[in-house]
Amino acid sequence: MQVEVNENEDTEWNDILRQHGIIPEKPVDPEPLIQEALVEAEHRAYANRLEDKDIDELDALEEEEDEDFLNSYRQKRFAELSTIQQTSVFNQVYPLQKVDYAREVTEASNNAYVLVNLTSMGGNVESRVLTELWRQLAAKFGDIKFCEIRADMCIEGYPEKNTPTILVYKDTEIVKQLITLQQLKGPRTKVEDIERLLVEIGALKENDVRLKKRDEDEDEKADDLNVEDYDDDWD
Repeated sequence: MQVEVNENEDTEWNDILRQHGIIPEKPVDPEPLIQEALVEAEHRAYANRLEDKDIDELDALEEEEDEDFLNSYRQKRFAELSTIQQTSVFNQVYPLQKVDYAREVTEASNNAYVLVNLTSMGGNVESRVLTELWRQLAAKFGDIKFCEIRADMCIEGYPEKNTPTILVYKDTEIVKQLITLQQLKGPRTKVEDIERLLVEIGALKENDVRLKKRDEDEDEKADDLNVEDYDDDWD
């Protein structure tokens, strides 16, 4: 006579069968693990609730938050700002000559991320957009070196249709390259689009304080840039 066994029952007999590999282990109920993960995520979100606040925003929360907790975040923000100030040594777009490329780009990338804009000889629309964005980004992120050189002066015969080209160097290697701005938003690429790229490649951290507050005037200038007024000669 064959006895049917319900493998999912919690019985002493089933425990013996599982120990001997006669029936499989009872599937783990995922519900407790899911609940635990949700609680942990909620706790983490609460603990990091001030992570994206700048100094002024922290000051405004004095009546709502524990004073010691706020002070710890203030100290963290001051330390971050101090580090940024100490490492902000570039703060401009560096025009390149081919003879200086190895020193100004390849070797310099041992100490910082270096981004090169291979720009258009004729000044096509995307090249003009990126040249302006390069200027804004260089002023904002002085710990990253932004360089620019005409593509045909850097690489003989470089196709005009491939400009602008962005080359990202770190530790003497090209770690990222974008041919034209089509991988971003084309002629409508803005500062925040390049910032996302900087986070993606590791040049900026997601919680960098400079990403939290945008300069409204810069955003307005970007919005007012009517790219349709340019002759798009890169097609």
